[in-house]
Amino acid sequence: MSSLNDNFNEVLERIRYGREFGHASFEPVYYLIFPPREILEVKRQLPAWMAKLQNAGWAVQRFSMAAAIADILAQAPQRRLWLAADGKAPLAWAKTNKALMDALTKENPPKQGALQTCFAAWLESHQEQEKTILLVTDLEALHPYTRIGALEGNLVGKFRVPTVIFYPGERTGKTRLKFLGFYPEDGNYRSVHVGG
Repeated sequence: MSSLNDNFNEVLERIRYGREFGHASFEPVYYLIFPPREILEVKRQLPAWMAKLQNAGWAVQRFSMAAAIADILAQAPQRRLWLAADGKAPLAWAKTNKALMDALTKENPPKQGALQTCFAAWLESHQEQEKTILLVTDLEALHPYTRIGALEGNLVGKFRVPTVIFYPGERTGKTRLKFLGFYPEDGNYRSVHVGG
């Protein structure tokens, strides 16, 4: 079984040499797949990997799904209503998760959920920078609201610089992944997969 460092180095090699023609798209999206039990180890390794990239001349930009979700929910106009409802029924998890999922993924006037809008704006803000590499982390925060495949699929054409997505899950084929190891297989990923 390969190590996290070996898989990270393989992602870098693939970025250096580009995509194969057999992939579904030519966008530079790379998934570093690792078992969910290694989430903490990935977080420990991330500063060293970012330093390695910077030493190699990359302008490293990081998007934390956990931080984005926390910001969106903290600024949501419904926040006071949620807190009041939680005070009355603190164990109504299904209702709570539905309300939070709607705040993150429900369509807004621009026809995108708040999380997708935030992620798309971040991608757009870093597309023109010289030798930029984007790191997308903390995907476990997407559970139980959505999956990264849905976001990636809705943003086709927006990935123009190398983007590495740190994916806790299992690889079940060339293009099929199981988010967190327990979601049903999903084959809608348009990316290069390493590890898993």
